[in-house]
Amino acid sequence: MRNQARSAAWLPVLVMLVPAALFAQEDTITPEALAKGINTVWTLIAGFLVFFMQAGFGMLEAGFTRAKNAANILMKNMMDFTMASLAFWIIGYALMYGVGNGLFGSSYFFLKGVPADTNGIPTQAFWFFQVVFTAAAATIVAGAMAERTRFVSYLIYSFLISAFLYPLVGHWAWGGGWLAQLGFQDFAGSTVVHTVGGWAALVGAIMLGPRIGKFSPDGHPRAIPGHNIPLAALGCLILWFGWFGFNPGSSLSGMNADLIAKVAVNTNMAAASGCVATMLLVWALYGKPDFSMAINGALGGLVAITAPCATVSIMGSILIGALVAPIVVFGVRLLDKLLIDDPVGAVPVHGMCGVWGTLSLGLFHETAGLFYGGGWMQLGVQALGSVTVVLFTIAGMYVIFKILDLTFGLRVTPEEEIRGLDIGEHGMESYAGFQVFLTD
Repeated sequence: MRNQARSAAWLPVLVMLVPAALFAQEDTITPEALAKGINTVWTLIAGFLVFFMQAGFGMLEAGFTRAKNAANILMKNMMDFTMASLAFWIIGYALMYGVGNGLFGSSYFFLKGVPADTNGIPTQAFWFFQVVFTAAAATIVAGAMAERTRFVSYLIYSFLISAFLYPLVGHWAWGGGWLAQLGFQDFAGSTVVHTVGGWAALVGAIMLGPRIGKFSPDGHPRAIPGHNIPLAALGCLILWFGWFGFNPGSSLSGMNADLIAKVAVNTNMAAASGCVATMLLVWALYGKPDFSMAINGALGGLVAITAPCATVSIMGSILIGALVAPIVVFGVRLLDKLLIDDPVGAVPVHGMCGVWGTLSLGLFHETAGLFYGGGWMQLGVQALGSVTVVLFTIAGMYVIFKILDLTFGLRVTPEEEIRGLDIGEHGMESYAGFQVFLTD
């Protein structure tokens, strides 16, 4: 009882001391420190959303491919992030953001010597936000090369694009390189992320050749349906959700409320109009509102708005999204005519819509855009940047894939492809119990 009485006697003192301690702590928090904390938390949360897009890509690609290859495509998506993390730590960040020249950076390898802060937030937070973008660019390629690529070659490719090709393009546009010096704009990555990933995917798909049975002997395409459209739809919605970190998070500031709100709304409206316009177009052409095309229409809208999301109006974002419909639909038909097999539509959605998004900024920018009286200058700079990145990506990825083909080999054997890469490459099944094993 005596101990309880003593404890009770201290309660009024504690009640008075706690507020005093809190006020004393608040006195040490400057407005600058508070802003830095808010910006850091905002950037990290946005980075977490972009990381979750890896799951979206995985679900989308698994759903659009066959059950016998589901584990393989999902593992490639997971390994893209692991390879990107290591490659971007070792060399990628240095090439992209290191002190250097207009072509590449040449410091900060292994993050050695980096300043404590970058763009007003801790450099480690900035690095994390950048590495999830790196992984997104790498993982785009998995879909176009699905169901026939050797796993070891894919691992090496994933490391190399994250260490060299993507960071070099990133330096040109975001790291103070020659494109940035010309006034090239790409707020969140229609060029740096999606054009690089999409055109790298095209090179890989061409060099691999089509899947067995995709085209008839006379060159007519045959449908190879994905095994789980609900899974693909889930992947699309996860990606749409993650894009609210991808685009608004590129502000790197939780204090700029007007910008964040504008980018979020533009991102959403472009996705919505892209989905609706693509559904209507494919409905008019083929008589049915194809779900897989609607999914890719939404993603195409998201890709296209990624560059201009901070500098266009809501109406501009709706038009930019709607105009991806012919790009997605006729892009797929063009690949079929060229006998190029892209199982998930990565090339039209990311490669072609990435170019469109980059150019659209030069048209719809609210002050510098051609449609707003800004003249041809911004459009010309955007076109130069887009064409340069496309050509550089094609050349760079051809060299990488050619070396891999001559050394490790790019494509699995026909027997392995027919049986499925889950068993051939990983010795397992995605859906256990469906394989019949014969016993003695």
